[in-house]
Amino acid sequence: MGAATMRLQAHRLACARGERQLFSDLNFELQSGEALWLKGGNGSGKTSLLRLLCGLGRPLAGEVRWNGRPIQQLREDYHRQLIYCGHASAVKDDLSAWENVATASTLSGTACSREQAVVALVSVGLGSAADLPARALSQGQRRRVALARLAIDPLPPLLLLDEPFVALDQTAVQSLCRTLNRHLASGGMLIYTTHQAQALQARRLEQFDLDRLLPC
Repeated sequence: MGAATMRLQAHRLACARGERQLFSDLNFELQSGEALWLKGGNGSGKTSLLRLLCGLGRPLAGEVRWNGRPIQQLREDYHRQLIYCGHASAVKDDLSAWENVATASTLSGTACSREQAVVALVSVGLGSAADLPARALSQGQRRRVALARLAIDPLPPLLLLDEPFVALDQTAVQSLCRTLNRHLASGGMLIYTTHQAQALQARRLEQFDLDRLLPC
């Protein structure tokens, strides 16, 4: 994975939604094998922060840096280093569940066969739905299709996951935790939000509570 030099930094980030400032002067650094658990109530800015970190939003102030360089300078090179799984899963209605998994994996640079995609869907409890068109799936099932991408190796270094354990049964939660732990053990990095405490094994697991950040 070439993780020895990896470093993600948030430098004095500020973010607003409409007229309301969510947070300001936010700083942290994450390195290889480390995880960051973002906490906070609804509306605290967790999803907005994840979108800033993956380059889908622009901060009011500050910058996100990957290995010391602002991500705006890296563009597609940075995007190839991450997977972002948000609330609105990027699942295409016209494709089957397995085709969505295989397509997402291939677009990120990892070839994926039908067999591999089906095994990945089994890991999130959707093996029986592999051939169903995505339009026939519930929102919870569509989210599982998006998460199944995480079971296709090799993963990029940085995972940004918004409530990844929602809509998963206990077996699927345990399977996802094993996947995330393997990723961290191999030097990958993880930033995630969840209201469900999970035993993830990181070299360093930091907890960041956005409710405690008072905007200036």
